[in-house]
Amino acid sequence: MGSSADAAGGTHIEVFSKYPGLGNTNTLEDLRAFIGDCQRCKLAPMRTNLVFGVGNPKAELMFVGEGPGADEDAQGEPFVGRAGQLLTDIIERGMGLKRADVYICNVIKCRPPGNRNPEPDEVAACEPFLRRQIEIVRPRAIVGLGTFAVHALLKVKTPISKLRGNWQEVGGIRMMPTFHPAYLLRNPGDKRLVWADIQEVMRFLGITPPSRGGA
Repeated sequence: MGSSADAAGGTHIEVFSKYPGLGNTNTLEDLRAFIGDCQRCKLAPMRTNLVFGVGNPKAELMFVGEGPGADEDAQGEPFVGRAGQLLTDIIERGMGLKRADVYICNVIKCRPPGNRNPEPDEVAACEPFLRRQIEIVRPRAIVGLGTFAVHALLKVKTPISKLRGNWQEVGGIRMMPTFHPAYLLRNPGDKRLVWADIQEVMRFLGITPPSRGGA
């Protein structure tokens, strides 16, 4: 776990120096204003809405996904499509929390055309904003949803199937990698694995599940 923490911490100065003044943003509102009508990568001309993040700015638990899809792009809010409904079920029915209790965001803030995978330059352009979101919220735990989110956070290329279920560390914060809800829509048999990961997070945070909780 230490190597991941070192990797994340070692990139801090380099990442923040990309956008002078970013480190001076002290609230999520400040950060959103700093991002503004972002034109920093090639996704900007193709988006409808920039999708910043939503939830409790002092949340103990943060969920980090890959990037907005069509529904998210239209509404300007992360995880509102079918995958988002599944994530909401995990949070509310499984964990017994309200969606508003946690903080939800993505690595990239604009939708890639056709929901293609984010490209390295797009991730690099948005990564400083994600890092700052994490620093401002300062959750006790992060759930990394899917390959791209986990790889961006940890700076590794290890398959998500090997990383999931094992605590990692990002900037001194514990991070649980797991499968993305969109993956579960295609592979519902793996919901049990995600639920096992979520239960580990609940144990760490001291959350008591509802009597009939489940993912």
